[in-house]
Amino acid sequence: MNIQGFYTGREFDADTFFGAHPYEGGTHFAVWAPSARDVKVITSGLSDGSWAEWQMHRSYSGCWEADAAGVTRGTCYQYRVCGADGSVVDHCDPYGTAMTLRPDGRSIVWGAPTCQWTDSAWMAKRSKNFDAPLNIYEAQAGSWRCKEDGTPYTYSELAKQLPAYLKENGYTHLELMPLSEYPFDGSWGYQTTGFFAPTSRYGTPDELCTLIDACHAADIGVIFDFVPVHFAVDEYGLKHFDGTALYEYPAAAVGESEWGSCNFMHSRGEVRSFLQSAAHYWLEEFHFDGLRMDAVRNLLYWQGDEARGTNQGGIQFLRELNRGLKERHPTAMLIAEDSSTYPGVTRPADQGGLGFDYKWDMGWMHDTLSYFQSDPWERSQKYHQLTFSMQYFYNERYLLPFSHDEVVHGKATILQKMNGDYEKKFPQARALYLYMFLHPGKKLNFMGSEFGQLREWDESREQDWDVLRYPIHDGFYHFFQALNRLYLEHPALWAEDYQGDGFVWLDCHQEGRCLYALERRSGSERLAAVFNFSDQYQADYTLKIPHAQGLTLLLDSDSAPFGGGTQQPQNYISVTDGQVTLTLPPFSGRLYQIQ
Repeated sequence: MNIQGFYTGREFDADTFFGAHPYEGGTHFAVWAPSARDVKVITSGLSDGSWAEWQMHRSYSGCWEADAAGVTRGTCYQYRVCGADGSVVDHCDPYGTAMTLRPDGRSIVWGAPTCQWTDSAWMAKRSKNFDAPLNIYEAQAGSWRCKEDGTPYTYSELAKQLPAYLKENGYTHLELMPLSEYPFDGSWGYQTTGFFAPTSRYGTPDELCTLIDACHAADIGVIFDFVPVHFAVDEYGLKHFDGTALYEYPAAAVGESEWGSCNFMHSRGEVRSFLQSAAHYWLEEFHFDGLRMDAVRNLLYWQGDEARGTNQGGIQFLRELNRGLKERHPTAMLIAEDSSTYPGVTRPADQGGLGFDYKWDMGWMHDTLSYFQSDPWERSQKYHQLTFSMQYFYNERYLLPFSHDEVVHGKATILQKMNGDYEKKFPQARALYLYMFLHPGKKLNFMGSEFGQLREWDESREQDWDVLRYPIHDGFYHFFQALNRLYLEHPALWAEDYQGDGFVWLDCHQEGRCLYALERRSGSERLAAVFNFSDQYQADYTLKIPHAQGLTLLLDSDSAPFGGGTQQPQNYISVTDGQVTLTLPPFSGRLYQIQ
């Protein structure tokens, strides 16, 4: 680490100096606490009551160091900080690479993970998937599946199940909700205490490597959910680390977030180096294939409020973070969870943008779900909620998300959001997902959506897999599986997502009938999709498809095996003089290959 670079916010490997670094015969400790009056390392065993104290000494300006002979990997420790305000608090290590199980707040001497990686072929071929399929399965490690006694699987146990499930079901990537250590289960990891430490809820850092290596062996990429905006307020964490507002802003008006956590002070060089080093650490040491960065809006604007103006410190941090990560990890994806209209999120940083590879299209998500929540008779008035996205789509490199945020806190699951009673929800949801996969942009869906989860997500229990006993859910699951596989097999659905030639509306002016038709193209492949989002049969619908000779059916959302009412779909339709006449059942969509 370059110490001057650390202070000026240019470092991406501050963890090589700070933290606990075991060596033969002992461990070297280093911590940044510039205003502290005194700092000691308190070491202890995992279960016994033994402990020892090691006096630290000032080294570089603001840094404290100590060598602890006999302290080895697996030893628990904290920093006992006598702060500038006279307080004496035991803190976990900001740069600690392992932590004890909550509610214990100690760090563990560990060092970097020591996994025997077998993924060299994967790492050599991976890409950002701009012109390749990107179908992301978002999951929370502790509530995807659980053991019979209700306890979660470990990383190693998930490695034996999750990659195979993703491969079988046609996903390309797994996005795991935050795994950096956190104290409160209900925060889902978005209020962190250990920015370099994988949560011990599911095992050791080495076991996390085993899960990622197994995913790569199955050709599944893994995306890490990174939280660079704020941190947990627990006393043993970063808050008032040296008796002053060290990592956070001193003023509550900007220092306390809307979630009650502490906002990082991104204008401070040492804080930027800390976060940059953490982001680099997950990509470098754990072979994650990308970062999804949470709450980017709150970095762009003070408290995420555009009326309060832009946060130039946060904007500059994002540009330098993304620039530095792309230099070090050129094939890793950088994804912004950003609900703002800030321009240039996916434009290169050296061209005035923020330097992300993808941006979540929150506008598409809200408009689409609002449309499907509305009564069918309202959809004529709301018709262009589904066409509006293509007016701005090419401004950024968008990703279409139906994430965990849409299935919690009284919002209902995606299936439950569909208008009408139980049985009417399924055909609408099937048509919705077909529309999603035909719309340009990469895809993300939260676990449980693939079989029509009805209960809102709860981090304390597994998904309701038992609903697959019911034919309507089983049919929905097989529809989703077929849709995922078709997506992978047809380049027209992904190769030209971000090029204007890859998409065209065939018909988007059937307001009274709630019909839509579109075409996706790539090279010589042409696909057409037709949708009826009304609750009425739409007969004698004439659609113009230029230069077409015929239509071969690839997928019918109303097909009987998926729970629909169409028993014998018409597999081929001739096109005469560039026109075809169709009859579409209520709440249905069809995907055709154009001949």
